[in-house]
Amino acid sequence: MSARNKNWLLGFLNDKLHTPTWLFILLIIVFILRIPSFFEPYSYGDEMIYLTLGEAIRRGIPLYSGIHDNKPPLLYILAAIAGSLFWFKAILAIWSLVTIFLFWKLSIAMFPSGPETLKGRRPKKESLQKISTIIFALLITIPLLEGNIINAELFMIAPTIIAFLIILTRELNFKNIFTAGLFFSFATLFKIPAIFDIPAVIILWLVIPKKYSLVTLKKIGLRVIYLGLGFIIPIALTFVWYTLRGAFKEYLIAAYLQNVGYLSSFRPGDVAKPFLERNGPLLLRFGIASLGLLIMFLKRRKLSPQFIFITSWLLMTLFAVTLSERPYPHYLIQSVGPISLLLGILFTLRNIEQLLVILPLTLTLYVPVYYRFWHYPTLPYYTRFVNFALGKITKDQYLSTFGGQVQRNYKIANYILSLTKPEEKVFIWGDSSPIYALSRRLPPGKYVADYHIKDFSNLVEVMNNLRNSPPVLIVILPNSNPFSDLIIFLRNNYGLVEIIDSAQIWKLLGPNLRGLNNYGQ
Repeated sequence: MSARNKNWLLGFLNDKLHTPTWLFILLIIVFILRIPSFFEPYSYGDEMIYLTLGEAIRRGIPLYSGIHDNKPPLLYILAAIAGSLFWFKAILAIWSLVTIFLFWKLSIAMFPSGPETLKGRRPKKESLQKISTIIFALLITIPLLEGNIINAELFMIAPTIIAFLIILTRELNFKNIFTAGLFFSFATLFKIPAIFDIPAVIILWLVIPKKYSLVTLKKIGLRVIYLGLGFIIPIALTFVWYTLRGAFKEYLIAAYLQNVGYLSSFRPGDVAKPFLERNGPLLLRFGIASLGLLIMFLKRRKLSPQFIFITSWLLMTLFAVTLSERPYPHYLIQSVGPISLLLGILFTLRNIEQLLVILPLTLTLYVPVYYRFWHYPTLPYYTRFVNFALGKITKDQYLSTFGGQVQRNYKIANYILSLTKPEEKVFIWGDSSPIYALSRRLPPGKYVADYHIKDFSNLVEVMNNLRNSPPVLIVILPNSNPFSDLIIFLRNNYGLVEIIDSAQIWKLLGPNLRGLNNYGQ
């Protein structure tokens, strides 16, 4: 790019989007850091499930009743729009750039910079904006917290930040508060834990008044009602939609009620314990978060509204992050916003709150250590891509770094594509979702992952689905331990046509099935 064109582009961005040069450079760096994700293979389980459900949507199959997963619908709709892993990653890249820009705007709204001093120095708050935005941008991008992987947390941040911006920068009338509620709802329709960002706003409204009166409490109450209306309406409309599609019960259970059981499913041994004993850790965490919010309220005259808001936001996101006690690092992305702002305060401000931020940041550090959150190495991720791009390793070697089963799955998917039509069903027993996504073929039932069958179905339902809608091909993956009735069903009605890296591929012999006619009856 010539210097003239570069200056024109920088000028355009600065004029139209009011983007400073440093932020423009940061966004370019983030995009470069996301380039390796465009070349990732079909391997990560959650991404494969999203793409398979997206394929089902493209074919008119209703979510939840016809195809299953346990999140609200917006992520699957994006997967349907994308149509492939590359375009899904591209959407995420653009979405992330917009999210970073919005976060920068949020930092300005919370810590506005003053004019330059006579010595040409800008206030520390501009440094706070820069540091917070840079930390935020890196943490939602690099593999450390799975920033390179498509997950709901990366998509739900943007609507949450938009809601905060509306509340912090606009007049608090019905229209604006209601609109903020809509955006909170959109965030929740990506993933339920986004709802826990909302209390930070209510705490802010509670701490701002110097004195309380009936009029003040009524005003706050009306704001909460307006916010609640905006939040409820989009979710209610989704229930209307799925009711008209005949999937109300399935939508309610899959997207909402199953997430309640999800809270304790990482401790399956506790299911039989009494309520208080089983849910004691959850109640303790709720108590800690509530105590923190109470302290913020009681100390409201000694602390700035910014500090109270950010700390309250952090407390609620940490509660959301630890709901299920699962150690998946992408959960922590929900807390990256307040963490980045608190680190910005720590590194730039020179007041008592610079010391006080150590308390919530210590709690932040404690959570991933105590719950043993996983993390993914960042430098090797980029090193192996550079080696691949420079031709130092082959494509097969590069794919093998994502797991030994990746190349096998590609071979199986290609074989399925050669023998089946798009509308024909296949069934994979084992770690199935990558093969469904790669081949763009759907199963005879509504479950696309092996853990879906284990958690939400049973072997009787599996066999009934196979008999009622016999797939053209059945794939038995290595070490998947097929149950005896499936083996009998295969031997009676299918012929073994191929073995690919120890995976057996069976083809339907004819339309008339033999054996197990009354299975499950």
